[in-house]
Amino acid sequence: MIVAIFNVYLVVLFALVKLRIVPFNLFWKISPAIVMVVLLVGLFVPMGWGAPSGPAMVIRYSVPIVSDVAGEVVEVPVEANKPIKAGDVLFRIDPVPFKSQVDALTAQLKLEELRLSQMTELARTPAGRAFDVQQHQAGVEQLKAQIVGAQWNLDKTVQRAPADGYVTNLGLRTGARVANLPLAPVMAFIDTSETIVGVEMAQIDSRFIEPGQPVEIAFKFLPGRIVTGKVVAVLQALSSGQTQASGEATMPTQVRAAPFAVRVALDDPAVARSLPAGSVGDAAIFTDRVRVAHVIRKVLLRQIAILNYVNPF
Repeated sequence: MIVAIFNVYLVVLFALVKLRIVPFNLFWKISPAIVMVVLLVGLFVPMGWGAPSGPAMVIRYSVPIVSDVAGEVVEVPVEANKPIKAGDVLFRIDPVPFKSQVDALTAQLKLEELRLSQMTELARTPAGRAFDVQQHQAGVEQLKAQIVGAQWNLDKTVQRAPADGYVTNLGLRTGARVANLPLAPVMAFIDTSETIVGVEMAQIDSRFIEPGQPVEIAFKFLPGRIVTGKVVAVLQALSSGQTQASGEATMPTQVRAAPFAVRVALDDPAVARSLPAGSVGDAAIFTDRVRVAHVIRKVLLRQIAILNYVNPF
């Protein structure tokens, strides 16, 4: 953009000199250098404060699906990379051993409730004991608690989607055996209920960024198009500034000005849902400073959006 403006000035200056509107003296000879300095110092350097730009990326939560109970898989109704809704069935485990446990405990509970009723009636006579009533009452409560746990295990034989999204890299098949091990997920679920867009901003350009400021993004996935949004927050921590308690002395590290991460929410929910995880682009944030530079940044961003048709990088 600075080259384009500078070239326009040179063309206008050449025309004015040719038409003898301005004299070709020393001032006009050195005026291109003056214009270049003015553009750099007065417009393009402050543009980094008023309308900073940086790379953007779409991020989605990945939920490792781990079975809560162990057993043989009898059905996998989902398809890889096909959108599903929250609560849809991901897979089913053979429920027979879990249902039999519920039935067995239910039968024991009926017997224990019968014995409790009999002991209660007997306690009303001199031959009965209050201890027997209390013992069977405790047995009833214990069986009810065991039934709750057994029913929970039975319900967990049906694994459901935790949110709107899709399953990717699906390798689970009917007949496989799954275990309730935290480090052994059986599938990866991509949550599409919330789209997170992160923008990297140089620290020198981040000082005037505040929540609510407008954002424009040119995604590679949507060439020729500008997507709008709002700043949600500037993340207040970087891994380079993080410290953890340990028994070792401080390890010196190279101090560098790593970029800050800015979280952005897109205005159009439909566009947000359509963007695959990992979609990248160039973003510009328009602050309350140097508003004259906003127009230049908008033009630059639209040039990038058009070039996205042919520029793969």
